[in-house]
Amino acid sequence: MARDMSDKEILKMELDQLKKEVSTPRTPVAANCTDTIAFVEGLLPNDPLIKGVPDDKNPYKGDKGGCVVT
Repeated sequence: MARDMSDKEILKMELDQLKKEVSTPRTPVAANCTDTIAFVEGLLPNDPLIKGVPDDKNPYKGDKGGCVVT
């Protein structure tokens, strides 16, 4: 697409994009980090990677047998 455009058109597109970006509301990184940490810690009690999966809800445990590689 950019190959078919003149330099002036490309610069106009870049200027329009920069105008959009400058009007985007920004927040400090520290505030975003605090929110992210609070979110993750709120989900921590239900996280199966941290807490584990109970045997009765684990589809890979049970009396299905196993695989033996010889």
